[in-house]
Amino acid sequence: MKLKSLTLAVMAATLLPAAAFAGDVEVLHWWTSGGEAKSAAELKKMMTAKGHAWKDFAVAGGGGDNAMTALKTRVVSGNPPTAAQIKGPAIQEWGAEGVLADIDAVAKAGNWDKQLPVVVSNVMKYKGKYVAAPVNVHRVNWLWVNPEAFKKAGATVPKTWPEFFAAADKLQKAGIQPVAHGGQPWQDATLFESVALGVGGADYYNKAFVKLDKATLAGPTTVKVFETMAKIKTYIDKGAAGRDWNLATAMVINGKAGMQFMGDWAKGEFTAAGKVPGKDFICTDAPGTQNAFTFNIDSMAMFQQKSPAAVKAQADLAATIMSPAFQEVFNLNKGSIPARLDTPMGKFDDCAKKSSFDMNAAAKSNKLVPSFAHKMAMPSATEGAMVDVISQFMNSSMTPAQATERLAKAGAVR
Repeated sequence: MKLKSLTLAVMAATLLPAAAFAGDVEVLHWWTSGGEAKSAAELKKMMTAKGHAWKDFAVAGGGGDNAMTALKTRVVSGNPPTAAQIKGPAIQEWGAEGVLADIDAVAKAGNWDKQLPVVVSNVMKYKGKYVAAPVNVHRVNWLWVNPEAFKKAGATVPKTWPEFFAAADKLQKAGIQPVAHGGQPWQDATLFESVALGVGGADYYNKAFVKLDKATLAGPTTVKVFETMAKIKTYIDKGAAGRDWNLATAMVINGKAGMQFMGDWAKGEFTAAGKVPGKDFICTDAPGTQNAFTFNIDSMAMFQQKSPAAVKAQADLAATIMSPAFQEVFNLNKGSIPARLDTPMGKFDDCAKKSSFDMNAAAKSNKLVPSFAHKMAMPSATEGAMVDVISQFMNSSMTPAQATERLAKAGAVR
């Protein structure tokens, strides 16, 4: 459907009774773990209340890679879902294919430009028009800590890398696994980017993983990042291979492990287990990343629909996603913070309030950087090539110098 005819369909749908345009809403996503599934259920509840039939298209695993494979199959067959969980440069790539819906009319009616930070709204647009709706902003550079495990080991929550390794040694001596990790490529990359930010700082991170500067990627700082990764590997258990992230989080929740590097969706697992921040678990900046912020925005990209009922349902979906009520309940469940700036934070815990404060501070100090591990910073081919190198390093005897050389070459893949 052409964008002009899609806009006309949206206008026509608003002039007729909503019941006459109740339609199916099929949403492709990978929110399948405890806190995430609870969040997705809230969206379903709100849409069914508007008379639309919800078709859940959940694809687990792979940090979204499996879902993208399923999406490509559907789009190529000419039967795309209403919306799909897509983010970062991938939104632009789908826009260039001419398959995304123009939802600018919905965005203007909801005054999205004033409700969203510029760094968020820019990601949601293709050629100046909204084609996606953001549901949240995740912070990736978190370190999750079990305070009881630390108390048992006599360890101190680390702020620097020397402090981190000192704590890891004490946990190990106490018979507690120091680091909970899932040996999947996207999790390896999630760990790597927090290490890169902590070792090299925001300027290095930007040059290397946003601007893809070859000299920076091939330089001594990257070698130091891989040297740090090599040391962290020694504190990860042999059973990590293939472990899902939420199972690694469970290791910290039940005290089998002391720490995990993971984005704030991990908090949804803690809260779903009835744990209280500051008491049962601690959220802290990954070592060396104080005042910096790697962001990962979950968003729903809208795909062109054929029938007026489907177009109306899609418009309702976009408006619902951006409603204060959904932004609040979704992010309370998922552990992230609202994308919408005017969402009340009174019900949010201290981790979320810290995240919100740090995001604003990082934006002002140019330390707000996109997560490359979560497809926010670079073309998908480049990201894939880099993640492959990082994963190979984690699962082989490759030296830091060899890994640095290969990562620099991966940065040139387009």
